Amino acid sequence: MSVLSPAQSQQFAAQGFLVLPAFVARERTERMLALAKDQVAADQGPAEYEADLRYPGAPESRAAEGGRTIRRLLQAHARGESFAQWFSEDRLLGALSELLGGPVKQARSHHNCVMTKQPRYSSETGWHQDIRYWSFTQPELISVWLALGSETPRNGGLLVIPGTHRMDFAPERYDERLFLRPEHPENVPLIACAENVALEPGDVLLFHARLFHAASRNHTQDTKYSVVATYRTLDNAPVPGSRSAAQD
Repeated sequence: MSVLSPAQSQQFAAQGFLVLPAFVARERTERMLALAKDQVAADQGPAEYEADLRYPGAPESRAAEGGRTIRRLLQAHARGESFAQWFSEDRLLGALSELLGGPVKQARSHHNCVMTKQPRYSSETGWHQDIRYWSFTQPELISVWLALGSETPRNGGLLVIPGTHRMDFAPERYDERLFLRPEHPENVPLIACAENVALEPGDVLLFHARLFHAASRNHTQDTKYSVVATYRTLDNAPVPGSRSAAQD
């Protein structure tokens, strides 16, 4: 029996993303949220800090004020049974298999994390495609974003540009860090088509690795938490020797 309806599969194919409302029970998200909060409070590595990337709004270094603000808890699969169970959830794998056209596995070198966006020292992430930083035989991968709390434009919820997973972009439309240049005349009307993806606890966002997405900093007083993983089909192998192959 299919997990997704034909309309949902068609939406993903056309727009490059799909929201599955209330896909995960509140009890499960609350367990994951409690674990994530404990590990952030304990500064439990491995972690990526806002200062590491130095996106707009981030501290200049780990030694600066706010420099220990965690952006991601890395290697989430090994951080607790509740995360590991979610990453191998049968309904999730079934939905991904339907969209990618074959059996799937988690690509643990990418995402495999708890994303946090904290009230102070959180940063802005520019428009980017995840696949531009990854190395696989084919660019057909899907990321799974599980909201552990409400996600809105005010607290740094994701923005997406529908349909961009099917487009090609000339090199001059990117900056040196592979973000879309917002001032480029071909990018301006495209960015104007962006949509906010509002999520509630237990909602799941599926998005293609070629889909352009971005996020603002958190303008609220509460930290936002999300569990994020990436999946590929079994025959879409990472390039040997690349970062994508490190934990695959």
